[in-house]
Amino acid sequence: MPLPMTDAPRTEAAEPASADAELVRRASAGDMRAFEALYRRHAPRVHGAVWRLSGMNRARAEELTQEAFVRAWQKLASFRFESAFSTWLHRLAVNVALMDLRGRDPEDAVEQAVLEAASDPVTPFCAGERADLEQAVAKLPPRARAVLVLHDVEGWKHEEIGRELGMAVGSSKAQLHRARGLLRAMLGETP
Repeated sequence: MPLPMTDAPRTEAAEPASADAELVRRASAGDMRAFEALYRRHAPRVHGAVWRLSGMNRARAEELTQEAFVRAWQKLASFRFESAFSTWLHRLAVNVALMDLRGRDPEDAVEQAVLEAASDPVTPFCAGERADLEQAVAKLPPRARAVLVLHDVEGWKHEEIGRELGMAVGSSKAQLHRARGLLRAMLGETP
């Protein structure tokens, strides 16, 4: 039996968003199964973002993913449905990872190891060798890694990065330039 036609076509993106909205409403009312469904639906993307920001530390990324979902549960009542739940959750998870990053590796503690790694001879990078790139990103200094991941992977603008990391837009751009230069050196590419 065909579905009735409506004036507005349904999009595939609208279905998950409306399903999320219903799950959020139910979870806000204390329905743990609804929150569990949200977790299953969004955990892979959240984990991917915090995994990159944590320097590809699997154990730390798992902890941060769990922490992000605990915070989401605690703050669920404050979700105002002004954006998609996935956007709100992703931003919350990135903030959890960034707070962890601020509290961990001081920039200077990582700097020397990164510079040594960048000066080591490395075989030329093949674009198909994603693991090499991921390992090189993991070796970047924390702030440079955060800017690179947020800008190049997550698609944030320098203004957003600057606000989130407490730096000027110019500093964000400089950190991105620095991160890309260190990656090229670590991967054996010439500028």
